[in-house]
Amino acid sequence: MLGGMETVDMKGPSCALADDTATPGPAPRGVNSPSESSPAAGYSELPRLLRAAVGIGMTLCLALSLVHVLLVFLHVAPSNQISQRYSKQISAWVYPLFEQNWRLFAPDPESVTRQISVRTMRTSTGGTPEVSDWFDLSAVDDSAVKHNVVPSHTTQNMLRRGWTAYLEAYGTDDQPHSERAVMLQKYLRNIAVQRVAAHRPGTFEAVQLRVITRQIAAPPAAGTPRPNASTPPVDTRYLPWWKVEPNGN
Repeated sequence: MLGGMETVDMKGPSCALADDTATPGPAPRGVNSPSESSPAAGYSELPRLLRAAVGIGMTLCLALSLVHVLLVFLHVAPSNQISQRYSKQISAWVYPLFEQNWRLFAPDPESVTRQISVRTMRTSTGGTPEVSDWFDLSAVDDSAVKHNVVPSHTTQNMLRRGWTAYLEAYGTDDQPHSERAVMLQKYLRNIAVQRVAAHRPGTFEAVQLRVITRQIAAPPAAGTPRPNASTPPVDTRYLPWWKVEPNGN
């Protein structure tokens, strides 16, 4: 006591807690710091792996896109030394899925209608061949397009363009004269096999296509009388039998 006032020890425990500059002591034994042995530490590498995977994927997609654009450009560009030297590689990439042409700017309307049908053959248990009836592939496409506001590109063009490409490669005979012709023959065969198998389940060993072509009469000139309706000329072509696997592939 000094003058009725009691002295206070400023170095007590309560003052040490209020001191902001106090240096924290070591952690109690048995308690790990957040940076040591924490479950979150094992996940710190995960974002790096994800970023690396995304980066690699984007790089591959960009490289593939550039290669695709380059090959398609060489396909549609005028003939040059590069396109002539790598014509096989360009054709292998472009056909039959990425074919390009200028018909959008110079359309060539169809002057004929084609009815493409297919029939199958299999060997019976007695060893005799059994041939099915003709199945109209064109009618299936027509029914899918009719009254459809947004028909698919596959329904409208796959079969038609497959036959047109085959006709351009083979002409009037059915003997392949190039690797592209062989590829187009397999492409047309696969279209027929897949579609007939979807509508006629069962095994078969060979398929044959029949193409009936009818000419479309040109419209009469303005001011001239309409000619009498006559049956347009019809051309029927039978393709050779193409062998397939027993399951239709």
